[in-house]
Amino acid sequence: MPLRERPGPVRPGRSPGAAFRAARRKLLTPDVAETRLAVRGFHEKDAAARDLLETVGRTFLEGYGSAVESRSAPEIVERLAEIPDRFRGFAYEGAGMGLAIVDGLPFGGSSRVARLLGTEPGSAQLYLIYVGIGWAMARLPRICWPRPDRLDPVVRWLVLDGYGFHQAYFHTRKYVHEQYREKTFGWPDKTRGEYALRVVDQGIGRAMWFVGGADPDQVATLIERFPRARQADLYSGAGLAATYAGGVTREELERFRDRAGEHAPALAQGSVFAADARVSGGIVVPHNALATSVLCGMSPEEASLAARKARPSGPDDGPLPAYEHWRQALSRQFVSDGGAST
Repeated sequence: MPLRERPGPVRPGRSPGAAFRAARRKLLTPDVAETRLAVRGFHEKDAAARDLLETVGRTFLEGYGSAVESRSAPEIVERLAEIPDRFRGFAYEGAGMGLAIVDGLPFGGSSRVARLLGTEPGSAQLYLIYVGIGWAMARLPRICWPRPDRLDPVVRWLVLDGYGFHQAYFHTRKYVHEQYREKTFGWPDKTRGEYALRVVDQGIGRAMWFVGGADPDQVATLIERFPRARQADLYSGAGLAATYAGGVTREELERFRDRAGEHAPALAQGSVFAADARVSGGIVVPHNALATSVLCGMSPEEASLAARKARPSGPDDGPLPAYEHWRQALSRQFVSDGGAST
């Protein structure tokens, strides 16, 4: 994604610190044109879906820019509070990326993400901020990636979801149409690299909701072109996006659930994660309830409660991480006649 032009001279009356932060924002913030579906070559279902998905992209960049320019975590929170509920989570995702980028720069320090998570609104957006860190990892040298031991041992895997989303969104031909997959992934540790690739796939599936223009038939067709072993994780990510971002009717959601077939429990699990992120952040909107009612047979609040009850409390060790045991426990709740409960 190309960067904006370098800033001009400092305007009179602006402090050197404010001028530096404004210049940093202008230099580091990606061009908003890159969020347009036509520029990305993504499917356009209709004008309403296009406008929704492009608004998500613009809001992500607004959060990114606000984080890069702000002096402190409370200032970021104050700025993002002005964004409507439907889109505020995406702004926090962008803020997570922006702060992780600055944390990864030479002499940039390494605590900006932690300070945002230390605020009450920031901690409520933990899922989205972690996903934003993954976006940053896709653009930073590996030596600048965050230390896993400084992140929540269960939820830190969501960072790889963000990485996968970034790769599918910006390298769509390679990661979506050609179904490219890395041979292994050494973060957060080298012993579970194969599992890490599964979480990357969950991010790819989430990005497919955008690549397919929120058209369930397009998204399902894209997923079905992948090897069968990868499809459950892709559907999980797509279910999260369908619930969190929306852009579909009840009939479309029902059709998507039916197309998922044997992977409907994974679709439901992704929807539960989205509901928990929305409820935790206090930003539930009507389309979240529509999606969880179709994909999970629950309200967002009930789905969030299910997620919290199923979350592991033990150590993150063994061949499969606690994060995957969490996902499996949720998926099992929706295995009924081969699909999600209705």
